[in-house]
Amino acid sequence: MRTELRRAWSAGALCASALVFASTLVFAAAAAPFHDQPDSARSLPADNLPPFGMLDAHGNLVPAPPLPAGALARGPGSAPETVARGPTLALAIEAARTALERCAAAGYRVGVAVVDSAGEPRAMLSADGADGSHVFVAIRKALVALSFRQPSSQARDQVLKDKALLARVTPNMFVEGGALPIRIGDQVIGAIGVSGAGGTIIGRQDELCAAAGLDKISHKLR
Repeated sequence: MRTELRRAWSAGALCASALVFASTLVFAAAAAPFHDQPDSARSLPADNLPPFGMLDAHGNLVPAPPLPAGALARGPGSAPETVARGPTLALAIEAARTALERCAAAGYRVGVAVVDSAGEPRAMLSADGADGSHVFVAIRKALVALSFRQPSSQARDQVLKDKALLARVTPNMFVEGGALPIRIGDQVIGAIGVSGAGGTIIGRQDELCAAAGLDKISHKLR
């Protein structure tokens, strides 16, 4: 009888703990509605989604939870959402446009992405007639150049020979040529990636276009 009581008590305690844990998750979701991370390791930086207003696994539209007053305030004078160093918006757009135009002049329709030091996009451009997926591949290439602090083509060659370097590759990277780090002195503040140009060597033309974009702004970086 005592054994059964102990089992019943343990089961009840376990259920109570589960309820507390679930309540904590709900509270966390309500307290930070814009920072729900997708569950895929292949998700890109800054791919944060509200845990409501979208379909759940059963096809139900998730309602918005009760939110603290001012939780959604993003008005004038609000604090920056990120302080990661990177090229300014103007320079990011200039570099991306230059890279896109260089590839267009060579006959390629590409996507270009410029990311900051946290790997989050500063600018994304897709050429007229280009597959919209190219900009997302460009981000994944840029993450390689950012993490390895070198052209993504060099990182690819090294990763194929060194298992220790392979361990630094994350599931959201695309390890091919096409991206270059953006530097101020010896500090890497971001990267530019290009995807979509053809060629017998994957990424070679992409990287030439990325280099054109980087050259356009390198002397303006501060």
